[in-house]
Amino acid sequence: MKKIYIALILVTLVSSSFAQVKSTVTKSAVTFKIKNLGINTTGNFSGLQANIQFKPTDLANSSIEGSVDAGSVNTENSMRDSHLKGADYFDVATYPKITLKSVSFKQKSSGNYIGSFNVTIKDKTKLIDVPFTYAESGSTAVFNGSFTINRADFGIGSKNMVLSDEATVTVSAQISK
Repeated sequence: MKKIYIALILVTLVSSSFAQVKSTVTKSAVTFKIKNLGINTTGNFSGLQANIQFKPTDLANSSIEGSVDAGSVNTENSMRDSHLKGADYFDVATYPKITLKSVSFKQKSSGNYIGSFNVTIKDKTKLIDVPFTYAESGSTAVFNGSFTINRADFGIGSKNMVLSDEATVTVSAQISK
């Protein structure tokens, strides 16, 4: 009986020492930029929710999943924001979340990575490579990444000669570990 008890303690200690710690997002910013009539139009989404289990020394077992409320889109123009929330663009009544889920990671150099992520908008998923930086300081870590999407791939807006197809998305997240 004593051997079984000792074995259970050892298994618990070993398994917990290899477990990754789930992190909590303490600050975040999700912004976008797209040309409209040749002028850069910017906006953001708020309320990033994420499950980040990232360990630079164990990329194969690391993961990042995140989402934002599509209805939180803010371009500081209420008429445009209402239009973006409608069926022609984000259709927030039908598709309330925009999600990102990691598939794999590669290290480029110290603190620089490329993650392959499934990005889902309006129930359409595309695999997108996202270059990002990761830096730890004490009990916090910061992720910064930027990538380009083709809005037409996700059914956002229609064919339009004044609105660019490409939008740049920037994500910044500070986490406590």
